Amino acid sequence: MELQERLEDVRAHIEKAEREAGRPAGTVQLVAVSKTFDAAAIRPAIAAGQRVFGENRVQESQGKWPELRAEIAGLELHLIGPLQSNKASEAVALFDVIETVDREKIARTLSEEMKRQGKYLRLYVQVNTGLEPQKAGITPDDTVGFVELCRAELGLTIEGLMCIPPADENPGPHFALLAKLAGECNVAKLSMGMSSDYEIAVAFGATSVRVGSAIFGAR
Repeated sequence: MELQERLEDVRAHIEKAEREAGRPAGTVQLVAVSKTFDAAAIRPAIAAGQRVFGENRVQESQGKWPELRAEIAGLELHLIGPLQSNKASEAVALFDVIETVDREKIARTLSEEMKRQGKYLRLYVQVNTGLEPQKAGITPDDTVGFVELCRAELGLTIEGLMCIPPADENPGPHFALLAKLAGECNVAKLSMGMSSDYEIAVAFGATSVRVGSAIFGAR
């Protein structure tokens, strides 16, 4: 199956999941995760109409997206991997959305950097719903307070929450927890669901799903 066919298949599954959840068509944004793939591999997805992409690393993204953006208008780039403070300047310059705000230090650094560049990104707070020690993210208990800190003290636009459920657990309870926390934080967006579970995420209220291998193939 060619990339365009895989992309259409994912879009069709999202539309079906929206219908089954009783949600209006087009309410779920597809973030095509293009990490590890070069510009040549990404161009067919752009040609098929995909405009929103997710990347894990700032340095890798710098090697392909400036070129692609110079060629094609209207591309939107999300950082969905962990961000180190020393990469904040480059991240603000390159990305439109950062989905992995996960600690006070990075929130403060982003606030200062966005003011310096005069470029204000949309931000998501990453929540470690499974309390996994090896995984980034704010604990569920600390999420409401952290979002309030980001907004009230740092002046950041927190538009949503993001999570990556434990690989060996049913993702449903994690998606339900994130949706509950989003209500408590008064944020509208939920970034949840990947290639293996994005249809379940749609049922639990995802507003965006991050799908990579189901579109681009195995890495």
